Amino acid sequence: MLLNPVVVSVVVLAALSLARVNVIVALLIAAIVAGLMSGLSVEDTMSTLVGGLGGQGETALSYILLGILSVMVARSGITEKLIRWILPRIQGKRAMTLFGIAGLACFSQNLVPVHIAFIPILIPPLLTVFNRMKIDRRAVATALTFGLKAPYMLIPLGFGLIFQNIIVGEMAAYGMEVELSEISLAMAIPVASMLVGLVVAILVTYRRPREYRDAAPDLGVAAFGTNGASGSDTGWTRQHIVVLIALAVTLVLQVVFGSLVIAALGGVLVIFVFRGEHWRTSDELAHGGVTMMGTIAFIMLVASGYASVLTETGAVDDLVTAASGWIGDSQLLAAVVMMIVGLLVTIGIGSSFGTIPILAAIFVPLCAAVGFSPLATAALVGAAGAIGDAGSPASDSTLGPTSGLNVDGQHHHIWDTCVPTFMHFNIPLFFGGIIAAMVL
Repeated sequence: MLLNPVVVSVVVLAALSLARVNVIVALLIAAIVAGLMSGLSVEDTMSTLVGGLGGQGETALSYILLGILSVMVARSGITEKLIRWILPRIQGKRAMTLFGIAGLACFSQNLVPVHIAFIPILIPPLLTVFNRMKIDRRAVATALTFGLKAPYMLIPLGFGLIFQNIIVGEMAAYGMEVELSEISLAMAIPVASMLVGLVVAILVTYRRPREYRDAAPDLGVAAFGTNGASGSDTGWTRQHIVVLIALAVTLVLQVVFGSLVIAALGGVLVIFVFRGEHWRTSDELAHGGVTMMGTIAFIMLVASGYASVLTETGAVDDLVTAASGWIGDSQLLAAVVMMIVGLLVTIGIGSSFGTIPILAAIFVPLCAAVGFSPLATAALVGAAGAIGDAGSPASDSTLGPTSGLNVDGQHHHIWDTCVPTFMHFNIPLFFGGIIAAMVL
C-alpha cells in the first residue's frame, strides 16, 4: 500500500509544493511518477494527462472571464467606494471581520450558489482594508475555504444538494440505502470539527497582526480607479451603475444556468454594451484578467490531467482495495484507514465531488462487512471524500482564495493557503469523521 502509485505521487506532489516548486511543475512531475510506477511510459503518461485537461476546461475558462470582470469592476472606481464605506465599520474588529467573511462565503454554496465567483471580485479591493487592519491573510484564506466547504457538506441546498445526492446515489448503487434527510445528521460531527478549526485559526493561530505593504496589483492595465473615477468621492456615476447592473446580471445568470462561464460572460458583455468600458479596451482588459487568474486557471487544467493519470492507471482503485485488506473486523481501524485513503485520493484529485464515487465502490461494502450503520457509512464516505479538498494544491477550495489574496504578490498558494487550511480543517475533519463513524 505504501508503494502504491497514488501514495508515492501525492507525497512527491506535497514535498515539491512545500519546497516552493511551482504547483504546475509539481503536478507534472507527480503525474510522471504515478505513470511510471503504474507501468506507463513517459509518453503514455503525458498523453493521458493531456487528454484529461478538458475535465476542468469550463472551470479554467470561468476563472479567466471572472478575472476580466474583476478588472472591469476595479477600473470603475467602485472598489474605492467600497473601501471608504466598509473601513470605518470594521476598524478594530479583526475577528468579527474574519467570521463575517466565512459567513459570506457560506452563502456562495447554498443560498446564492456562485461558488468561487465572488472571490476575485470582492477580495482584491479589500486587501487595502486588511493591510490597514494588519489582518493575517492566512486567516482570510482559512475563513474563505471554510465557507467553500462546510456548507455543501451540511446543508442540502445548492451545491450541498448535489454533494449529498452523490452520497445517497453511490451508497444505493452498492446496496446500502440512506435517506437524503439523514445526510446532514451524518455530516454534523465532521462539519463541527471544521468549525473548531476555524475558531482556532482566527482566535489563536493567526490572531497576531501581520504587516503587508500597500501594493497595487500588477494586472497590465491602468491603475485601479482611474477609468472614469478618481480617488476622491465624486458620487455615483453612470459607470458605477452599469457595473452594479453587470454584477447583478452575473449573479442571476449563475443561479439560472448554473454556469460560471455564462454568468461571467454575461457580466462582461453588460459592461461593454452599456458603455461601462469601451470595446477598444478589450485587449488590455483581457490581458489584465489573464494576469490575475491565468495561473490559477492553468493549474486547474493540469490538475485535471493529473487526476486522469491517477484514475486511468487504476492506481486509485488499487489503493482502495489494498487498504481494505488491512482492516479485518475492527471498526476503528476501518474508519482510520478509510479517512487516510480519502485524504490521499482527494489531495491528488482535488475534488470531493469527484472522489466520492471512487471511494464508495469499496467503502460501502466494507462498511457493511464490519457492521457500520448506514448513517455511519454516510459520515465516512462524505468525510473521506471531503477531507483532502481543503489542503490540496489543485482544489478550487484553495485556488479560489489564493486568486483573490495574491493579486499583489504577497500571498503564497502553498504556505499561506494550503498549509493553513490543511492544518485547521483536514486534521480536525480526520478525527471528526472517525468519531462520527463510531457514534452514529
